[in-house]
Amino acid sequence: MRLGADHVRVHVPATSANLGPGFDSLGLALGVRDELDVRTTGARGAAVLVTGEGANELPRGEAHLVVRAVRRALDHVGAPQTGLHLTCTNRIPHGRGMGSSAAAVVAGILAARGLIDDPLALDDSVVLRLATELEGHPDNAAPAILGGATIAWTDDDGPRAVRVATHPGLTPVVLVPCTRLATAHARSVLPAAVPHADAAFQAGRAALLIEALTRRPDLLLPATEDRLHQRYRAAVMPGSLALVDALRERGVAAVVSGAGPTVLALARSTGDGTCDADDAVRDVVVATGADWRILHPGVADAGARVDRVSSATAPTG
Repeated sequence: MRLGADHVRVHVPATSANLGPGFDSLGLALGVRDELDVRTTGARGAAVLVTGEGANELPRGEAHLVVRAVRRALDHVGAPQTGLHLTCTNRIPHGRGMGSSAAAVVAGILAARGLIDDPLALDDSVVLRLATELEGHPDNAAPAILGGATIAWTDDDGPRAVRVATHPGLTPVVLVPCTRLATAHARSVLPAAVPHADAAFQAGRAALLIEALTRRPDLLLPATEDRLHQRYRAAVMPGSLALVDALRERGVAAVVSGAGPTVLALARSTGDGTCDADDAVRDVVVATGADWRILHPGVADAGARVDRVSSATAPTG
């Protein structure tokens, strides 16, 4: 495999996984996007410039997650490694349950797709498989790749995903705290087994949620009930669970976004640029006295994309 370009640009959306009952399987792409500019260089190694989220924290060289993903994808297709210069404009909050690491992984693999001379060697199914290897689960990677709402699962052939079209009135509201929570820590408090009754309840709600997301948004409140993971995480994100409870008492379909601590409210558009959850969200946030950033990102109907800025002047391989 040769390199067919020396400069590509990638856009990748934030995501919210689980959506309440769809633990490790359901996801939603959000209209907050990171942008990534990748150039090949004649120098050895990688140089990374980051602005926005994580600008003062992320690695600047080979340890950067995007660089690692580019390297993994190039190795997968047998393309030559090259010097890399990355310029990252990060808008997705880090450590908040909005898929920032999945976005970085998908962006890196998409960048490799744009750099090689046969992009089909890294089609969406391959991107999902490589991203899952690096991420551990496909629930955030799937909507980052496909856009919209997605259902991900794993079988003998590896991770797979399908996209479902969301109802045009679906309006996500995202409440981002100033605190962070590592996904590994959030997962560490989950039990190894749950009661059979809870598992049966969860299966019914996850099935109902697909109907609510696609055709019946009036069912979002019952469809987002969860017994599998959120309550078990209350000790590590008490403020988030308290906010979820307060919003649900007001009739808002609120859930923990991914591993948290961000809270996602699935609301309905009222047709005038607002949604039916705005008053409740405002009132509840004010009542908490905490610092929650309220975002109205919309659903990202399109997933990640890569554009070639210039072709390679001297393909190698």
